Amino acid sequence: MSVFQRLSMIFKSKANKALDSVEDPRETLDYSYQKQLELLQKVRRGVADVATSRKRVELQIQQLEQQSSKLENQSRAALTQGREDLAREALTRRSGLAQEIDSLRQQHANLQGEEQKLTMAAQRLQSKVDAFRTRKETIKATYTAAQAQTQISEAFSGISEEMGDVGLAIQRAEDKTAEMQARAGAVDELLASGALDDVTGTARDDIQAELDRMASTSGVDAELERMKMELGQGSGSAAPQIESGDGSTANRREGA
Repeated sequence: MSVFQRLSMIFKSKANKALDSVEDPRETLDYSYQKQLELLQKVRRGVADVATSRKRVELQIQQLEQQSSKLENQSRAALTQGREDLAREALTRRSGLAQEIDSLRQQHANLQGEEQKLTMAAQRLQSKVDAFRTRKETIKATYTAAQAQTQISEAFSGISEEMGDVGLAIQRAEDKTAEMQARAGAVDELLASGALDDVTGTARDDIQAELDRMASTSGVDAELERMKMELGQGSGSAAPQIESGDGSTANRREGA
């Protein structure tokens, strides 16, 4: 395969994919239905034109038949008056009209047959157009329902473009909220530790900070003492041991 053939194939495939992405089957069906209606209208106009021609030929035949009857009467009248020559001339003209009438009758028969064919074709085409219209509306309704179902499914799954944008917006909002919460917490910690001055005017001085540290240390010591007492290591159990130790030492000294 040559380079140009490959490029042509790639271009056609890309163009076909692009057309598929923008094509709406409902619009295509409506367009096809419109073209069928136009074709049906042309066939109907053809039937009307043929019928008009047929009627025109019928009128011509009637006029020629009237002239033929008139010539026959004139021929009879000429013979009655002994004018055989005039009677012959009238019959000669009547013979020419008869040939013309026969030709027109043949044309009339042909037009009548053509009219019948076009009428039957128009009827068949009308039936096909009606069937196509019913089928078209069914397909359009099915496609619309399938499209709606697909959009709903994509919305629930979150894979649609709109829901994807919503999900990104929610994620950005959550990330921004978490960042602000972390920043607020960090500022509170810095203010509590004294590393950052409170510009609102409620900053604590050094004495207050020392008192706070002492209060915090006292609280820690009290909590530590409580835990020691629970474990049997508090000052209550340690004191007797110390006193016992002092007594034994005193006894040893007295014995000495």
